[in-house]
Amino acid sequence: MTGSTIDRRDILRGGALGAGAAVATGLLAGREALAQATPGAASTWQQIKDRGELRIGAAPSEPWYAKDQRSGEWSGIGWAMGMAIAKELNVKPVAVETSWGNAVAGLQANQYDVMFVLDATPQRALAADFPVQPFFYYAQGVLVRDGLPVKRWEDLDKPEIKIGVTLGTSPDRDVTMRLTKATIERFPANDETTAAFQAGRVDAMSFFHPALVMQQRRVRKGTVILPEPFRFSTTSAGVRREPDKTWRDWLGLTLDYYYVTGQTQRIYEEFLVSRQIDPKTAPAIMKELWGRS
Repeated sequence: MTGSTIDRRDILRGGALGAGAAVATGLLAGREALAQATPGAASTWQQIKDRGELRIGAAPSEPWYAKDQRSGEWSGIGWAMGMAIAKELNVKPVAVETSWGNAVAGLQANQYDVMFVLDATPQRALAADFPVQPFFYYAQGVLVRDGLPVKRWEDLDKPEIKIGVTLGTSPDRDVTMRLTKATIERFPANDETTAAFQAGRVDAMSFFHPALVMQQRRVRKGTVILPEPFRFSTTSAGVRREPDKTWRDWLGLTLDYYYVTGQTQRIYEEFLVSRQIDPKTAPAIMKELWGRS
């Protein structure tokens, strides 16, 4: 699904990435020397090197983080990227279990060094730091019942079509504003929204698309669609706010490199395969691939 497109992007951007890597190496060396010469608490960059470990905040929720209760092993898109980053640094990845509600507080308390798939909202940015470069993109999608043709949002904007959303979420707000004629059914939690779709009480349900892919696997029916025009957002990686920006800046450069070379998309596809999901049936997390066959 992605090979030829990614190869062309690699060729076009390979020279720029190589130059960027050289600049980044010099930048990191200079900042590392500055951090070592500054008295007081060590920077996150130095702590990672000193421990030989990268501590990754992990909040159980597929497809981002999943913990096998028998083996204790972690999987998921966020965890897989954490392992890749740790390999680049030649350190050991260590999961620190947390919750989404405690994500920023855990960074502030130095419980972990990074938390992937943490959206960079204005509120969070007051208390934590984020790389400029995004981790990946996701779009608001719909899981539609079999036999319901949908390509654009207006295809759903009919009084006879019932759409399930989770009360108070971004999809709830967007669908309510976008679809003024459709019948919107609101449920208190994602599981209840999914149960309504499975029972046939709604014709479609709307979440951000990676979560929809997991729900489609659960109910074993329907099709995940990204209606046009796309309503998309980026996700990021949260880090501790500190004067030395070495860790934040290196992480951002690395996330960008993984994205443009297709490695982030491959991490996503490998996770889907591990859950017996055909990647060809799931919208990509590279927005450049949306709408392409």
